[in-house]
Amino acid sequence: MSRIGKVPVALPDGVSANLAGETLSIKGPKGELSMATRDEIEYKIEDGVVKVMPVKKSGRPFWGMQRTLVQNLVTGVTEGFTKVLEISGVGYRANMQGKILKLQLGYSHDVDYAIPEGIDIKTPDQTTVEISGMDKQKVGQVAAEIRRWRKPEPYKGKGIKYRGEYVFRKEGKKK
Repeated sequence: MSRIGKVPVALPDGVSANLAGETLSIKGPKGELSMATRDEIEYKIEDGVVKVMPVKKSGRPFWGMQRTLVQNLVTGVTEGFTKVLEISGVGYRANMQGKILKLQLGYSHDVDYAIPEGIDIKTPDQTTVEISGMDKQKVGQVAAEIRRWRKPEPYKGKGIKYRGEYVFRKEGKKK
């Protein structure tokens, strides 16, 4: 039995859920998000909560994950999600120019990253990039795409890393 799946998802004030066909929609103060439902899982909306239960035995592997996806929709329309990237290295910096994030990462050219729809990027200083939005998957994907341009390396620690990420440092060559 899924321990996560057993817990119903509470809908805070101002948040409504709607199940139409094979789509579950959650509407809140920040906007509306929806997800496709699975046939093996039953979704019930009653008394301000969304209950997720497996219909068949084949639905048990998906039970906890589907409940977590519903919780992410509710959190997204109420609070949103944020990822913070830190840039370290001499001459490495980032700044916003309209809807384009300009990154200087030691290449012979600047890296221009076009911001997708539904994502908000801020650069409070030259070495910090804050990515926020309603969709958790989209926020994580954008952060991963930006980080991919220059991953942190273990010798000098230069590169783009998530805030709070630990980069294992290696010792260089010895004489």
